[in-house]
Amino acid sequence: MRNFVLGVVVTLVVLGAVAAATLFLGYIPSNADAEAPPLERHLAMSALDASMEHSAPRVNNPIPPTDENLIIGMKLYTMNCSSCHGTLDLKPSPLEKSFYPTPPQLILDPIDDPEWHVFYAIRTGVRYSGMPAWNKVLSEPDMWKLTSFLTNIQKLPPAVQDYWKQSFGVTPPAASSAGEPEMKEHKD
Repeated sequence: MRNFVLGVVVTLVVLGAVAAATLFLGYIPSNADAEAPPLERHLAMSALDASMEHSAPRVNNPIPPTDENLIIGMKLYTMNCSSCHGTLDLKPSPLEKSFYPTPPQLILDPIDDPEWHVFYAIRTGVRYSGMPAWNKVLSEPDMWKLTSFLTNIQKLPPAVQDYWKQSFGVTPPAASSAGEPEMKEHKD
């Protein structure tokens, strides 16, 4: 039994030393223009999701999703978010491939996270991703309007869809697709 425990301890020490050497000797790439290995992507996204679930307060949006508020949210998105997360003319972001991890294209692939989750990401940013904390730039009501727009992209009222089409020359994604929009899975 003693030899078994000693073998386990030695194995763990060796694995720890190999992991530390890999990290601290520069064998983990730091460039943002390369595809991340699947394990790294999985670990990073799992850590982000767990952190959001743990840290983000579960608050309700105090701003109603009226046509006016959704249009303001759309304008805020265009001014502050579209260069990284995709434009409202349904084109991917010109900067998308310049970031690591690549920012989600929120117009082409709308999010299905709850509003409190989206608001927290906007307000506090996402560390090591290039996503800034907007709480020093946008007011809390504006961050909620932006949140409302992002979480309602697939079910915008007709007046907001018309504004989108007049302003950007294309129909919003949900309005142009037949049937129900496809929803991504989210763990709550």
